Amino acid sequence: MAPTNANSQDSKSTVKYIPFKERKSLTTRRAELKGIREKFPTKMPIIVERYKKEKYLPFLDKTKYLVPQELTMSQFATIIRNRMCVGSAQAVYFTVNKRHIPNMSMTISEIYRDHVDEDGFLYMTYASQEMFG
Repeated sequence: MAPTNANSQDSKSTVKYIPFKERKSLTTRRAELKGIREKFPTKMPIIVERYKKEKYLPFLDKTKYLVPQELTMSQFATIIRNRMCVGSAQAVYFTVNKRHIPNMSMTISEIYRDHVDEDGFLYMTYASQEMFG
């Protein structure tokens, strides 16, 4: 049985993590987004998950983030790195929608505009090595 919360997992865990999209139906995700938008209209809803083949970076304590739209991708990456407690020497790569590498100088608002999912969330994946090679 796989947990639905990454809190109980570490990077060496053998328990299978279930991605946000698989844990919640499209209807549920859209309803959740509607509530978020009503309470926080200026925040960008982002789901950040560990790459499925990642072996070194830890799972985050949460996957859902509400981010100020003017924050740059570089600033957001720093926040995520700090939450993982990884040093500056550790490489962390991000992709958007599992296939686009975000420009680190773009604002979250710009990335959201270009890559928002049909459910209204922006999906990011992180890994310690490039995910395309």
